[in-house]
Amino acid sequence: MTDRSALAAWLTECLSDLIALPSPVPPGDTTRICAYAAERLARAGYRTETARRAPGVDNLVASLGQGAPHLVFNAHVDTVGVGERALWRTDPFQATVRDGLVIGLGAGNCKASMAAQLWLAEAIVRAGGPRHGTVSFTFVGDEETLGPDGMAFLRESGRVKPDMLVLGAQTENQLITAERGVLWVAIEARGRAAHAGAPEQGDNAILRMLRVLAHLERALVPRLAARRDGAMASTINLGMIRGGHNTNVVPSACRAEIDRRLLPGETVDAAFDEIAALVAAAGEPADRVTVERLRGTNGFRAPADGALVQAFSAAIAAEIGAPARFLNATGVSDGRYFADDGIEIVNFGPGAGAQGHAANESVPIDQIVQAALIQRDLVARLLGLGADGG
Repeated sequence: MTDRSALAAWLTECLSDLIALPSPVPPGDTTRICAYAAERLARAGYRTETARRAPGVDNLVASLGQGAPHLVFNAHVDTVGVGERALWRTDPFQATVRDGLVIGLGAGNCKASMAAQLWLAEAIVRAGGPRHGTVSFTFVGDEETLGPDGMAFLRESGRVKPDMLVLGAQTENQLITAERGVLWVAIEARGRAAHAGAPEQGDNAILRMLRVLAHLERALVPRLAARRDGAMASTINLGMIRGGHNTNVVPSACRAEIDRRLLPGETVDAAFDEIAALVAAAGEPADRVTVERLRGTNGFRAPADGALVQAFSAAIAAEIGAPARFLNATGVSDGRYFADDGIEIVNFGPGAGAQGHAANESVPIDQIVQAALIQRDLVARLLGLGADGG
């Protein structure tokens, strides 16, 4: 029987340690916080490796056991910046415990999940380790920037090859088992500069871009409105547009950047081709408009009858006393890098999504306790623990 009060105190102290190890973007330095986790996990008996591709972006992999199945837990350790300091009622880099909450930068996103996973890692060792298979814990940077030097780097370098992947997220200890893909596209329109007093002598690139974007909206938005998957929608958003350099000059260049969110059944390749074809059909000279794919990853869906989803659902019901709920993801997680690998991927963790990226970010202590116990039960159901699997 777990002493919940002692567990709550342990998790609160660990989370306080993590909040006091700043890792905001910029600069996104994760060396200290990964070193903290590496020391704890190595002392517990895990095989640990700290891997980096970019200076200051450390990523930790800690593993125990051998062979399949390989169950991997993940939490990103970088955070957003403080933002407007005057909005914080406490020191963002010093945990404040108040009314059953831990308050601090990254408390929910994603350091509470990290604290729960660190406790879980040590609890697995105390229970005698996995009876079969391998369990790994990965703590990574570069998530808040959607960058390539965190979990993407671990996958590309072959350091992480999961059969099942659990990503720490603010789900209030419920499940996200499906996630949309994301595609970023840049459109460049070119024209010819001239004096604004004689605009007919130039070729206005901003006006060309507006015509292209208007065509894209007329042609693509109705298509996307018809594409739905339950609560998930296929969407497009014009996120940035830049052009011109002076008010009295006809602009010779204009750039727009688009965010396209894709249903799990759509692919980034097809989505990019669709946008490129519509831009080409906008009626502008082909040599005056270009389309560039900036980055993109497909979405994923864990099967409802898969081992990970079934075990998670049972563990949540056992701890909370109610069936697991399945939530809709607004953003994207590091699970997207494994979307095409044929593995089970689930987002799970304490805290509410609305708290992430907000001043006075907080997470309920009782939810961190629940998350830790649910995940210990999950490991016991999937891999077994110790001699009796308990």
